[in-house]
Amino acid sequence: MSHKPIAAGKSSFDLIDFPTFLSSVDLSGEIVVMDVACGIGNYVTEIARQIREMGTVHALDLWEEGIAKLKLKAGSLGLENIEAAVCDVSKKIPLGDLSVDICLMATVLHDLIEDGTHHGTLTEIVRVLKPTGQLVVVEFKKMPGPPGPPEKVRLSPQELLHVLEPLGFQCKDTVELGTVTYLSRFHLR
Repeated sequence: MSHKPIAAGKSSFDLIDFPTFLSSVDLSGEIVVMDVACGIGNYVTEIARQIREMGTVHALDLWEEGIAKLKLKAGSLGLENIEAAVCDVSKKIPLGDLSVDICLMATVLHDLIEDGTHHGTLTEIVRVLKPTGQLVVVEFKKMPGPPGPPEKVRLSPQELLHVLEPLGFQCKDTVELGTVTYLSRFHLR
């Protein structure tokens, strides 16, 4: 059995307003999307449906069982534009430099901070993002749960900016995705 990350098997996908997500993230054209710590890939499959043959979605996670489930689901849905891989994103993302248009971190950054692997992960994201690329972060609002993690580990938009600014990220905008989640988009300066 593989190592099971902090929130493996949990997903915030059912807690977001997906049409608002889609209107906030430009998935048009020939793009490469990367979902970091994708779990079983709820975001991945829906993004892959949107971009179809125009792009590729790289789904990365340390949790082997999650990636196996995602591969089965992608196959059953006929989504051939998903490339799923087991890897430790805090050490090495298996993609080339400057190769990703959009990197998604859906309710995972707080977990990476909690286990001390966020800096390595974010450094790798900086390496693989194109100069025009963007980092899309979905997080739980800073309020008591459930759903979601304890309030003390949640990141407010200001705390998120404090984590990302030293790595060269600048916030483009922040939108509410529902009653308990928000989305912030960042680009590199």
